[in-house]
Amino acid sequence: MSVITIQCRLVAEEETLSQLWELMADKNTPLINELLAQVGKHPDFETWLEQGKIPTELLKTLVNSLKTQERFAGQPGRFYTSAIAIVDYVYKSWFALQKRRKHQIEGKERWLTILKSDQQLEQESQCSLNVIRTKAIEILSQFTPQSDQNKNQRKSKKTKKSAKLHKSSLFQILLNTYEQTQDPLTRCAVAYLLKNNCQISELHEDPEKFTRNRRKKEIEIERLKDQLQGRLPKGRDLTGEEWLETLEIATDNVPQNENEAKAWQAALLRKSAEVPFPVAYESNEDMTWLKNDKGRLFVRFNGLGKLTFEIYCDKRHLHYFQRFLEDQEIKRNSKNQYSSSLFTLRSGRLAWLPGEEKGEPWKVNQLHLYCALDTRMWTTEGTQKVINEKSIKITETLTKAKQKEDLNDKQQAFITRQQSTLDRIHNPFPRPSKPNYQGQPSILVGVSFGLEKPVTVAVVDVVKNEVLAYRSVKQLLGKNYNLLNRQRQQQQRLSHERHKAQKQNAPNSFGESELGQYVDRLLADAIVAIAKSYQAGGIVIPKLHDMREQISSEIQSRAENKCPGYKEAQQKYAKEYRMSVHRWSYGRLIDSIKSQAAKVGISTEIGTQPIRGSPQEKARDLAVFTYQERQAALI
Repeated sequence: MSVITIQCRLVAEEETLSQLWELMADKNTPLINELLAQVGKHPDFETWLEQGKIPTELLKTLVNSLKTQERFAGQPGRFYTSAIAIVDYVYKSWFALQKRRKHQIEGKERWLTILKSDQQLEQESQCSLNVIRTKAIEILSQFTPQSDQNKNQRKSKKTKKSAKLHKSSLFQILLNTYEQTQDPLTRCAVAYLLKNNCQISELHEDPEKFTRNRRKKEIEIERLKDQLQGRLPKGRDLTGEEWLETLEIATDNVPQNENEAKAWQAALLRKSAEVPFPVAYESNEDMTWLKNDKGRLFVRFNGLGKLTFEIYCDKRHLHYFQRFLEDQEIKRNSKNQYSSSLFTLRSGRLAWLPGEEKGEPWKVNQLHLYCALDTRMWTTEGTQKVINEKSIKITETLTKAKQKEDLNDKQQAFITRQQSTLDRIHNPFPRPSKPNYQGQPSILVGVSFGLEKPVTVAVVDVVKNEVLAYRSVKQLLGKNYNLLNRQRQQQQRLSHERHKAQKQNAPNSFGESELGQYVDRLLADAIVAIAKSYQAGGIVIPKLHDMREQISSEIQSRAENKCPGYKEAQQKYAKEYRMSVHRWSYGRLIDSIKSQAAKVGISTEIGTQPIRGSPQEKARDLAVFTYQERQAALI
């Protein structure tokens, strides 16, 4: 991924900021809230949930009907387009979450029907454990030839598979066998193999460990079912009216059940939105960049007339904004002989960040601009790579479009625009020359995340299946390791202050400093530096979506095992255990790694982190498994 995001603060006169706030808070955000509500009540909502998306034409129709109303009228066209994009993104994400949760519940429930203790397997099969083991050995021998044959086929294509990948494929074969067979002994033998990671265990089963592992899966299912019943997206309540309505309902009524009581409590404890929804500028020509006599940079936005905003940014980002201005001036002075598709800037987003003072919202809150840029456009070599990619894509699109007959006016105009872009795209903007980063595809850097050790790195030669280096979080930070302990102490102190404030019914929103973000940048820099020193072809990062559930289920399972039968003691143990380990913003760290890697030209991949093993083993296996999956997809 070569696209990174930078930000700057926008400063303008009070009247300008006031006008923009009113547009975003009083017009655009209520429009988005209304769109979210109407989509959730639509009769075809269940169909969209199955499909995972909302028809774009429907959102356009809803916006066209709503913008005739006085409370939504008078917005720039870009604001209406942004509202459609935000609603589509919100529901698309929500649909994906619901679909994944359903899939996870089905898989975990399926596993619970298979997972049985050795004693249960003996009772179900009416055979001793030794007989079950003998049958399991026989089943393993049946599938070994097939696995060996597949292995030989892969070797002929110069791709190597580890024993663990073999186990993964064998695990799926055994799952299918369990569902297809009806013989009790065979089913129990297959269940025995699945439970023991496709191996014959000579050790006696630990009943407590088995019970703990089973309970962990049950907890995961319960949590997922609770999340599946989560509320629909409702937008942002800037006025606090919904909170007051919930308070009135909770004061005058008795909840019918525990779930309703929890819903009221969650709504009352939820922090109200302080700033409106952002406005997305998906076209890089919707922003006009200017410079005054003093060399200060300014920007204007399409649809906002002559409202001008001054750029306040970090010095390390200033050269990016200067490039945006240069690209636009070159195109303007050349009478459009250059294509805006080769601009370094790709898109922008206007957003307010909440402040802590009191007063008028446009004075208290700060206006920021987030810019997405393609780092490949920074050099001649990278730009040429983009030109080649775009040329192939546009040529294929034109070929397919011209094959169609009876094209309408819109299709003809589309072909004309694409042909014009293709003609101008081979005239690149003047860029400095810098050779592209060339890493070895066989060397990958695996990054594992953990509960007690936040980050661990393994540099792996995936072809030779050899680890070249390990790095712990202490080694990555070096002399800055004390910052990690300082951040941990800060988190504990703020947590204690928040707890005291909650007991006194006082405001309890204590924001943390930017120390955590700074530590993330240090870690990202260190990881990218290691990748460069070993000439790694890429960095593999774990999937984030299961991290919270894995950690929460693991902590709750530990608590139940430590304090069986005592719910209060379990909650106390879980709380103390959470305080004793690092609480990390993994998403922020992932963004930092991606951003730093993109600047250098190192690719990043997303892989599935193994559940078992030490942090070093997880980092190593993450890199190996990701490479093997990539190679298997090519076969």
